[in-house]
Amino acid sequence: MPITFRKSFRIFPGVRLNFNRRSWSITLGGSSGPRHTISSTGRDTTSMDLPGGFGYRTSRRRRSR
Repeated sequence: MPITFRKSFRIFPGVRLNFNRRSWSITLGGSSGPRHTISSTGRDTTSMDLPGGFGYRTSRRRRSR
């Protein structure tokens, strides 16, 4: 089994700073309602938990300059 690293810090209510072995990200939004995550790798993700065990997620890559 590979060794993994992941750490998450709550900065403000509804704002989290997430670290893993390769990148970092900021998540805006709480556990209920939509969440928006911006990653250092250039990925923007919007997700939301829906009733009945369903969920919604969409991701896109930001254009590099």
